[in-house]
Amino acid sequence: MNMRNLLLPICLFLALSVQAKKWTVDEVKEVIRRVNTYWQTNQSAEVRAFWDHAAYHTGNMEVYKLFHDRQMLDYSLRWAEYNQWKGATEANPAKWKYKRYGEGQDFVLFGDWQICFQTYIDLYNLSPDERKVARAKEVMGYEADSKAHDYWWWADALYMVMPVMTKMYLLTGEEKYLDKLYKNICYSDSIMLDKATGLYFRDGKYVYPKHKTANGKKDFWARGDGWVLAGLAKVLQDMPKTYRHQPFFAKKFVNLAKGVKKLQQPEGHWTRSMMDPEQAPGYETSGTAFFCYGLLWGVNNGYLSKKKYSPTIEKAWNYLTGIALQEDGRIGYVQPIGERAIPGQTVDANSQANFGVGAFLLAACEYVKYLNR
Repeated sequence: MNMRNLLLPICLFLALSVQAKKWTVDEVKEVIRRVNTYWQTNQSAEVRAFWDHAAYHTGNMEVYKLFHDRQMLDYSLRWAEYNQWKGATEANPAKWKYKRYGEGQDFVLFGDWQICFQTYIDLYNLSPDERKVARAKEVMGYEADSKAHDYWWWADALYMVMPVMTKMYLLTGEEKYLDKLYKNICYSDSIMLDKATGLYFRDGKYVYPKHKTANGKKDFWARGDGWVLAGLAKVLQDMPKTYRHQPFFAKKFVNLAKGVKKLQQPEGHWTRSMMDPEQAPGYETSGTAFFCYGLLWGVNNGYLSKKKYSPTIEKAWNYLTGIALQEDGRIGYVQPIGERAIPGQTVDANSQANFGVGAFLLAACEYVKYLNR
């Protein structure tokens, strides 16, 4: 037996041992404080408003809602002020881009520069001031009124922007944001939804059978599908049940949750290539945390059966706290920025990232609600 085959049963034993722990609300809250304090102590708030930093703040805002800790809130306020409550800053709409990846200030309509509006709107709702949402209204209003529907051509965008649309609806009362959300995701579905599983390929480049894993399987990237499940949870949280397309989103969420549940590993995580663990073996936290959050939200809000999904949730939570969480509050085993499962890529206990922390905080805050049900 080689070393890898010897270690797998040991890791499984350890994971199952952790699984026996019964968590209390206070214990989960202590973990949340430790993780968030470590991050905010070691990372500056004064960074750009691009997707990776903005994803952290979506988690931090949930922490604030749970603790009402002004210090945690101030961290997001400092970030928003540093960025002048904007994403990409190009002023001329004629120059706004989105049809390919871009980090320049002219990629105003590119979803990675729009996720920041989720946090800006949340901060506005806590203390209204029109300057906090002026750019969000300008940019998202332009998108909602435009004739194009091909904005979301990669799976990540469904977390970055779908919740912005529902928040804009709640902010303005204008149903055009919900209608645009529906039309945009229908385009996304046409290029990257796998109807057989309910899962999403990361983008059109990875659709089967044009693209396959080394073993000839469908290549579903865990973090990509994690973005989608978490995004759908956030959409359903804010979308009125009376909205005519709400059942479409509810059905999509449930179907995706079913597909995700089937592919969980015994230790509680999902491998980077969900259907082919051998493509990039080993632990991965960001996808797992987003899945844990989405499944928890589904159970907490009556979309998923607690009886059916609790074992999946508990295994995921025990992976997150027993393996991903380090003693000092770091969240490890986060795959670096990328778009696919990369064979041979090193992901270990020292692999941490802002979006991974944000995903962990989302899951942990939702787990508190789960324990309080």
